[in-house]
Amino acid sequence: MKKFTENIRKIAPFVKPYKAPFIGGVLLVIVAAVFTSISPVIEGLILTQLKTDSINIMNKIPGAAVNFNYIIRVLIVLAIIYILSAGSTYTASFLLTNAIQNTMRDLRNAVQNKIRKLPVSYFDQNSYGDILSRITNDIDSISNALQQSFSQVVNGVLLLILAIAMMFTININMTLIAIFIIPLSYLVSKFIVSKSQGLFYGQQKALGKLNGKVQEMYTGFNEIKLYGKQDDAIKDFKNINEELCVTGFKAQFISSIMSPLVSLITYLGIAVTAIIGAIYVISGVITIGNLQAFIRYIWQINQPLSQVTQLSSTIQAAFAAIERVFEILNEEEQVQDNDNSIKLENPKGKVTFENVKFGYSKEKALIEDFSVEVKSGQMVAIVGPTGAGKTTLINLLMRFYEIQGGSIKIDGIDTRDMKREDLRSLFGMVLQDTWLHNGTIYDNIEYGRFGASKEEIIEAAKIANVHHFIKTLPDGYNMFLNEEASNISQGEKQLLTIARAIIKDPAILILDEATSSVDTRLELMLQNAMKNVMKGRTSFVIAHRLSTIRSADLILVINEGNIIEQGNHEELMKEKGFYEQLYNSQFASVRN
Repeated sequence: MKKFTENIRKIAPFVKPYKAPFIGGVLLVIVAAVFTSISPVIEGLILTQLKTDSINIMNKIPGAAVNFNYIIRVLIVLAIIYILSAGSTYTASFLLTNAIQNTMRDLRNAVQNKIRKLPVSYFDQNSYGDILSRITNDIDSISNALQQSFSQVVNGVLLLILAIAMMFTININMTLIAIFIIPLSYLVSKFIVSKSQGLFYGQQKALGKLNGKVQEMYTGFNEIKLYGKQDDAIKDFKNINEELCVTGFKAQFISSIMSPLVSLITYLGIAVTAIIGAIYVISGVITIGNLQAFIRYIWQINQPLSQVTQLSSTIQAAFAAIERVFEILNEEEQVQDNDNSIKLENPKGKVTFENVKFGYSKEKALIEDFSVEVKSGQMVAIVGPTGAGKTTLINLLMRFYEIQGGSIKIDGIDTRDMKREDLRSLFGMVLQDTWLHNGTIYDNIEYGRFGASKEEIIEAAKIANVHHFIKTLPDGYNMFLNEEASNISQGEKQLLTIARAIIKDPAILILDEATSSVDTRLELMLQNAMKNVMKGRTSFVIAHRLSTIRSADLILVINEGNIIEQGNHEELMKEKGFYEQLYNSQFASVRN
């Protein structure tokens, strides 16, 4: 019960804006329940009248006959009640459906808005597939439960209360016997729910893991084929799928036991009350029509109990889904922007790291007392072994992570005093892992600066040495890229992302292994283009191939989060330190 109230409390703020249709729908459900509750008594009048008329006919009472006029009047009343009940039900369904779908829309928007505010570390610690499952599958589970269950549960509770009230008007003793069905059914249901609720959470969690694995398999499909790991990938998938199958089976099977057990209790209740009721009819305590109505009311008690038990798996899956969705909504958000934020109007691109300290966990620092000054317009190369902190440094510069000590300044302004949106607008970035969205080539280049003219788009493509390639395509700039942009080569995708960075005309350019996905010919063309692009702007280049950064104004050699050497290529080679070892090791492997 505690979890039920907690889940209702969580979802209530999203329902509140639509309380009018919700309340209207509930009121109409109440009207329908009232009509449904009075109909058995009115139906019983027909049977009672027929019995009375048949006895009079059998006893040959003068003028005795079936009172069809009375029966027809009762049938007309019943028809009106049935029509009003059906109309109320349909209207309630319309209002509740509208309110529920709007509620789910707002919940999806809230989750999406929350994701926008989450720190990058959250996505490092959780698989995209599981996050996607929470946004889609889990919210769908909540929607289905509300859509299928809400009106039925409200209607069921009302029918239960009204049925018991009507039963008391017929016979108190029979009612006291019949209502034992309710506590017995409650105890059975409570026991089964206590066993199955944890399994439903496990089912939703396993579904999230499965989605994550599917995404991983399809995004890395080529690599899996290349390294002959199809069997391993299928094995991993089967293991997770088996976990989902086992947890799903246990949850659904245990939950499915509830309905037949509740029905068994109801049948036993009907049997006992029918025997007692028959004795009362023979004794003249109640009429036969009242006995018929009483048995109908027992079925009305059984109906909501059966509905709840049948919907138990849907409701429990929804409760598990609510927990998973609100785990995202309750996640700690990234540090809020300063209210008195500063915006650089004419950025020069001077970057200063002052005693920067950072670690992915508070217990272990990756970067300690990091300091360097980068002048406006300089090309800065960042080199070092894997895991040294090269990409981390760039992430800190753009505030994807918050530093734990010191400061990072651009043109003398602390990045924490800027809005993230304003800060990141200063940067253009070309990554090793290209990202292009589903759209035309023109749209993908324009993504760097919406509203750019066609001439500017073409000029950016020319600087990136991709214009000639685009012109050879059937539709040129209007060629549509598919979802994975797999209808062009990896190198061509890389060139398009560079054109996208160029059109943005950023003050600071970041290249993270930007030439790693192009062949030697394209790399030479690209390097010449990038020299033009980097003129007049500060550039940070992360590269493992040291031959590409010999012309850098400043080379930062990072190891274990600290700058161990800095200078230009010639200066570092003369020092015969760590950089010289890295440089010579690369060229020694080439010579060999």
